[in-house]
Amino acid sequence: MHGVKVVDMSVMISGPLAAMMLADQGAEVIKVESPGLGDMMRYLGSSKGGMTGIFATNNRGKRSLVADVKKPEGLDIVKRLIGDADVLIQNFRPGAMDRLGLGYADVAAINPRLIYVSISGFGPTGPKSNQRVYDNVIQASSGLASVQTDPATGKPELFRTLVCDKVTSLTAAQAISAALFARERGMTNGQHIELAMLDAAISFVWPDSAMDAMLLDDDAVRTTTIGANYAVADFADGYAAVTAVTDSEFHGYFRSVGLGHLCDDERYATMGARMSNLDTLLPVLRENARTTSLADFLAGAAEFDVPAAAITSLAELPNDAQVVHNDVFAVRQHPTAGTVREPRPAARFSETPAAMGDHAPRYGQHSDEIVTELGLDPVALRAAGIIA
Repeated sequence: MHGVKVVDMSVMISGPLAAMMLADQGAEVIKVESPGLGDMMRYLGSSKGGMTGIFATNNRGKRSLVADVKKPEGLDIVKRLIGDADVLIQNFRPGAMDRLGLGYADVAAINPRLIYVSISGFGPTGPKSNQRVYDNVIQASSGLASVQTDPATGKPELFRTLVCDKVTSLTAAQAISAALFARERGMTNGQHIELAMLDAAISFVWPDSAMDAMLLDDDAVRTTTIGANYAVADFADGYAAVTAVTDSEFHGYFRSVGLGHLCDDERYATMGARMSNLDTLLPVLRENARTTSLADFLAGAAEFDVPAAAITSLAELPNDAQVVHNDVFAVRQHPTAGTVREPRPAARFSETPAAMGDHAPRYGQHSDEIVTELGLDPVALRAAGIIA
């Protein structure tokens, strides 16, 4: 992404995280914020020295410009930035950018090579297009919350992570890369990418959670989804995730909880037999697991090649042997937030390595610097309230 210039006019997570991933891959990213609050993530959650953890971990590697685009001079600044930009990302409700004079048609006239990304909750048109949304609203609307329904109570549950925001970010970053590649190959000039969080979430949940719903004919053979059988396994002194599918995996599972004799039990020896007798098998497995120590089970799982792992807390994660080996985290000193821990870019490139950019910027930290690069007078603009 070196040589790619991104104007990030988005807030919260769905747009900013996508822009941060591009920054990690070498793009120059300028975050444009409005006077006043700017990005709300600057104020939500744990903080130190005026920097929240959630803002810092979604905005590193960017420079911050605060400009009042509702004033002609501020709008002119942003249009100058867009003039030689490669990408613009915005996630305001449909029509908001058009009313500011920064809709796709407006900026394409300035820079026809621009990749313009519009992220919205439900899409640019339709009955819900103007509804205000957050991640949990899309979890509810996309079927994701229904997938988490507790089979015992029938109550749907929400993921306790902003999964729809982050899936949208990943989708946006991939789409931007594809559009830049198409432009580089001469297949197109600039283009407008419209991305609804709803669409991204449905595309995410559908491949496995809808493995049954995908087949529409009445004569399809119906089974539960893979994820429907997911549950945390209780052991005598802890919890684990375990999946056994093949005969060898199940036999290893039996041995790991002291039920080796079930390997020769015709009711459970093969996949077909187990599926027909799950109602008697599962209670026995659960009962024996509760009297088996987690360490003993994990040792057995390793010995017999059973896919399993202890439930790892966020506090334990940085010290996990594999996480340490993979060098997942970096600990460094933030100018105001003190010591911070951040995950490095996940993808490892052999020839064009990604790297964590500089710390997330303070509000308007680079305003003077950026407008000076545009040939404008920061002192006059600041005095007039155009930049902050």
